[in-house]
This record gives sequence, structure tokens and C-alpha cells, in this order.
Amino acid sequence: MTEISSKNQPLVQALTDTLGERIVAIEEHRGQLTVEIAREHWLDAAWMLRDEPSLAFEQLTDLCGIDYLGFGDSEWETAEATGSGFSRAAEGLGPGRFSWADRPEAEDIPNRFAVIVHLLSLAHNRRLRLRCYAPDDDMPVLPSLIEVWNSVNWYEREAFDLFGIIFEGHPDLRRLLTDYGFIGHPFRKDFPLIGNVTVRYDEDKGRVIYEPVEIEPRVTVARVVRTDHWHIDPTVERGES
Repeated sequence: MTEISSKNQPLVQALTDTLGERIVAIEEHRGQLTVEIAREHWLDAAWMLRDEPSLAFEQLTDLCGIDYLGFGDSEWETAEATGSGFSRAAEGLGPGRFSWADRPEAEDIPNRFAVIVHLLSLAHNRRLRLRCYAPDDDMPVLPSLIEVWNSVNWYEREAFDLFGIIFEGHPDLRRLLTDYGFIGHPFRKDFPLIGNVTVRYDEDKGRVIYEPVEIEPRVTVARVVRTDHWHIDPTVERGES
């Protein structure tokens, strides 16, 4: 557990008293608490968070998936980059640009996929962030929270569509944003940035058709922001020249 501010101490105490060993870890960042819940207690912890009067998180405001593949790796080396050249700082090996055989691994992360939930307690005017890891990278499965907060319906469908996370017990787990015939999950880090197919409407056939991708993979170079002022002549700033 990281150091908790005095403002969040009462909430942390209520969480530990109610959830006990169901809590894997509690972290605070910029005043926001994140509670990691063990997968086997994901559903019963949700019931307690909603029904326990000292917590009373009666509203779920958001749910999303996370893919930790290559977490912490960066294709940009801006600190030591030069100020010229179009390929500076770009390795070209970031998410969506590597082959499956050469894909990065999520180091120091217990599992690749996780689900994040944001809760709101109107009674106590508090917000809470939950995280739960799916135990199987090949088939990430977590219990659905729809019986606890029915607002999670489309959020879980979105996470299933974009990340391939399966929510066991969801009554209508279908794709939400992609097409019915879509293959893969576009927010996964190993999904190509250029996609697998091009989709367009054909006027002659009167329907949507799929065609091979014509876009070439490329690396766009971000602006390099230097903080050492190496390009500034100090005599100019002093008005000496």
C-alpha cells in the first residue's frame, strides 16, 4: 500500500474493514484511490461496495479494458535525440508496428489484461477506482457486474469488442462498435495500427465491402521538446549581440 493522504484515510479504513483480504493492493495518485481486487472476489466485492452503508458506491460511471503488453516501453528517445533529421528518436517498434513473433512482453505485470471501474458514492460524495486482472492472457474472463450496476451493460460490451475481454454472465455480450464480421480486437497492442482490411460502401453492389489495406505502415515523428536550452545563445538573452 502506498502512502495515503489524510483526506482518503477514512475511505481506506472503510474499504479494509469491509473488503478485508479481497483487496490485493491500494494505491493513491493525485488524490485518486485505486483498489485492486482479486479476480475470485470481483463480484462479491462489488456487492459490498454498493450495499455497505459506510461505502455506498451506488453508481458505476465507467468501465474500460487495459492491455499491458509492452507496458513501460517507449519507441521515443527524446532525451538524447538530436535537433535535426526526420527519423530522430523513432525506433518504429511501438504497439501495432511489431510482428507477432517479435512482440514485447509485459514485464513485471502479473497479467496482460485488466479491467478498470470508476464508482461514485452520492451519499458520501466520494469516487473510487477499481482494478481487476484477468488471469488468462489467451482467454481473459471476468465475472460481469451487470447484476450489481446495470449501467455497466454497454461498457462491458465495449471492453469485449475492443479488447476481447469476456464478461461471464453478461446477458447480451455482442460487439458494440465494430462490424459484425470484424476479426480481432482493435485496442489490443498487437493489433496492427493500419488494420487488417479496408471497409467501404460500394455504390454498384449496394453494400459494404472489404478490401486489402493499401496504407503503408509508417512512424510519425513527434516534436522533440528540449529543456536544456542548448539551442539558445546566452549572449542573445542578455542583449549583448
